[in-house]
Amino acid sequence: MSNKTLAIIKPDAVQKGYTGKIIAMIINAGFKIKAMKMTHLTKSSAEGFYAIHRERPFFNDLVTYMTSGPCIPIALERENAVEEYRKLIGATDPKKAAEGTVRKLFAVDIQLNAVHGSDSDENAEKEIAHFFSKDELLNNYSA
Repeated sequence: MSNKTLAIIKPDAVQKGYTGKIIAMIINAGFKIKAMKMTHLTKSSAEGFYAIHRERPFFNDLVTYMTSGPCIPIALERENAVEEYRKLIGATDPKKAAEGTVRKLFAVDIQLNAVHGSDSDENAEKEIAHFFSKDELLNNYSA
């Protein structure tokens, strides 16, 4: 079954110039890019996207981080997309991430962790809709 997930190359990874390497890893892992853009999140957009974490102590730091520079949301498609992308990126804490994963290679720490990945099919659908209109997803391309 082919499905979608959302990847975000976060501000720290964009700023350090890791975008091309991360996208290459995604493509080499068999994902099709269905939509992609560079954007600079507003505070309101970041708060909405991370609303599930609103009551957590790290929420304000997360919003500040995600609005600190441009990020690159990417709608991806492949069989078992959520699970396969999460394997590719590794654990949230790069110290615990498997060798060769995106976070092991490019993350600094648990907060500056280079990329976001949806944690379920349901959340992937909501997260993709946060960044991409239906028209953007219909007029997609494959890398």
